[in-house]
Parts: sequence; C-alpha cells; structure tokens
Amino acid sequence: MEVTEIFASIQGESTLQGLPCVFIRLTGCNLNCRYCDTSYARSGGCSMEKEDIIQKATAFSIPFICITGGEPLLQQETPSLAHALLDLGFMVSIETNGTIDTSPLHHKVRRIIDIKCPGSGESGKTFPDNLNRRRASDEFKFVLTDYDDFAYARDFVAEHDLLTGATVLLSPVFGALDPALLADWIIHELPEARLNLQLHRYIWPDITRGK
Repeated sequence: MEVTEIFASIQGESTLQGLPCVFIRLTGCNLNCRYCDTSYARSGGCSMEKEDIIQKATAFSIPFICITGGEPLLQQETPSLAHALLDLGFMVSIETNGTIDTSPLHHKVRRIIDIKCPGSGESGKTFPDNLNRRRASDEFKFVLTDYDDFAYARDFVAEHDLLTGATVLLSPVFGALDPALLADWIIHELPEARLNLQLHRYIWPDITRGK
C-alpha cells in the first residue's frame, strides 16, 4: 500500500472530534479540491506492507484509528486493512471524499463521507449508493466556503433525506468562512445538522496534520 504518513494526534473532525487518534494517511486522490489542506498526500509517500502499517499504527496504543488520505478507497487493500484493525479490537473510521463505493467496508467501520459543494470545484461526483445504502453510524460532511455552499448543502440534505438514519456535519473552510456566520445559518435553516469546526486547525494553526 502507498502511505504518506502514520502519526498520533487528536481527531479534529466528525462526532469523534477531540479523541486521541492514530491517523493512517494513504497516498493518492482522484479529486483536486480548491481548499485542500493535505495536497502533499496526492503523490509521493512510500510503499508498505499491510502488516507493517498495522504494526506501526497499533504501536501507539491508542484505541482509535482513522484511515484517511488523499482518498483511501483508491487502494484496493483499504477495506481489508480496516477489517484487520477491527479484529484487533480498535475503533476504526475512514474519511472518504464519497466518490468511490464504500460498501466493501466492514459494517463496524465508521464512514465519514464528504459531499463536495460547488466551492470545492468538485461537486456532483458522489457515488450514488453511498447515499442510498447508508448506515446509522454514517456521517455526511459538507465543507463550506460561503453561503452558496451552505444553500447547496441544505438542499442536498433535503433531497436525499440525509437526516434520516445518519449524521450531517457542516464545516467552514478554515480562514475562509466565519464559523459564527455558519452557526447562524444552521440555527435558522438547518437546525438538525451539526457545526463541525476543524479542531486541529485551532490547536495547531500552522500544521496541516491531524485531519
């Protein structure tokens, strides 16, 4: 597998925000979002055997492991890596851009599925069954640059009934959208959603790691 980095940090996003977490950041992505804060993971990295990845990630003795990228589902072995970590007793989440079928992932994997808004430059590419075959533990994340993105997210949530059987996260692009503005829009227009700040960006504003 192609790996950019494996490190311990604090989960900065999702409903698991704030938990100590080991991140396995895989290399490669099929999108090029305008606001990407991990563009260094698009290429490079190093080749590692799955067993070596597991050994390095579990050596931190932190019970929560997140597989991220780049886009981790571009690599065929990602579902089996997640399954192996589950078998070892770890809680496992995966952060995906939503363009690739997530159904091969074990039902215990917590899927954080990004829905790209127009401000990303990559909207309209979500794999349909990621919406239609959702699980109770699924979290759909919208990263927003402005009110137009918020309106897109609000209408997308309604069209696909995402609030039934899943969690909706709304995240402002760090440094581009005032979180107070987004909070106000959520309160008045989509109160069932959750404001989701990138906690790691506030703790370590000069470091991109910790997604």
